[in-house]
Amino acid sequence: MSSSNRAAGARFGAVEASATFAVFDRVARLRAEGVDVLDLGGGEPDFGTPTHVVDEAVDALRGGFTHYTPSRGVPALLDAVSDKLAKDNGIVVDPATDIVITPSAKHALFAALTTLLDPGDEVLIPTPSWVSYPAMARLIGARPVQLALDPEDGFRITRELLEQHVTSRTKALLVNSPNNPTGRIMTRDEARAIGRFADEHDVLMIADEIYEKIVYDGHDHLSLASLPCCADRTLTVNGFSKGYAMTGWRLGWAAGPTDLMEQLLKVQQHTVGCAGSFVQRGGVAALMGPQEPVERMAARYAARRDVLVRGLNALPGVVCAPPEGAFYAFADIRGTAGFTDSAAFADRLLQETGVALMPGSAFGPGGEGFVRLSFATSSRVLEESLERMGRALTGW
Repeated sequence: MSSSNRAAGARFGAVEASATFAVFDRVARLRAEGVDVLDLGGGEPDFGTPTHVVDEAVDALRGGFTHYTPSRGVPALLDAVSDKLAKDNGIVVDPATDIVITPSAKHALFAALTTLLDPGDEVLIPTPSWVSYPAMARLIGARPVQLALDPEDGFRITRELLEQHVTSRTKALLVNSPNNPTGRIMTRDEARAIGRFADEHDVLMIADEIYEKIVYDGHDHLSLASLPCCADRTLTVNGFSKGYAMTGWRLGWAAGPTDLMEQLLKVQQHTVGCAGSFVQRGGVAALMGPQEPVERMAARYAARRDVLVRGLNALPGVVCAPPEGAFYAFADIRGTAGFTDSAAFADRLLQETGVALMPGSAFGPGGEGFVRLSFATSSRVLEESLERMGRALTGW
């Protein structure tokens, strides 16, 4: 076989490795070398999965529920998701035709993009945004168009910005709320403007709502598909990783119009087949069981958020608005001494202090000048990180 035949597909040349996993791997290497690293770069809850969810999955395992399920998902979980969408989100879908249970919300996003986009199609992605969105689009041969949101306008999505980037190839728009990394929650005015834009340009939408359970200060999460103008053109993606501390379970879902979901089901059937059987039983327990563990986690996150945001705003040259949701602080570092770019800032901070965080540039052009710090860790780690950062920035 010639060397040219052994090469990966050409589309992989435009796909970078995950920036978040790169930080994770670097932290692991440094710790293996004996370096005392405080990791604020991750996106994983530090709480355990609620006990009643674990118990249900264990019972399913012991009961022999360990084989394939229908590709769409087990009926009990489809019903539970449908009930949850109606009650919590104002989205009415038929569990028999309009939902697919996936092994992770990440797979649901990839399946949604695969369903909606052909090679050469464009998907609008307001940034700052999660690092995997543009990579997923490139993997299927589509073109991600990253829109830089204005930090001076609170990273608000505007009709004007969308109009500046729409072309004849625009097929879809991907929106994330609560947002990773900014912590912003989409307002109703934003959602209406997005809906009018999508309707006039016949654009389909993907709404990533994975952080909906983690909101603060009385803010309400708004589902794009709950608006009448958006319901018939929106795929809603969600899952259990963040709100229920079930990252390792790999369980999510996509929901939307019947015609689109029938096509998405084909992606599921010909890739992963189905989500894990006993894992789905745990998902039923999560949605149908007591929600107090989720509420307690959100309250703990809120207390940590306050510690971190207060501490960041006390650092020289740093400004940080309180996030409205998710568990990240997105701090403006443009005023720090010697600032050049966020990647250099994060690298220097890790080398000099052992504090790991994510450079804003990893989240697209709208993220430069900022860094993301996760508060899905203990208050002790947050306070020690702030002390180390303070000593470093004072000396820069």
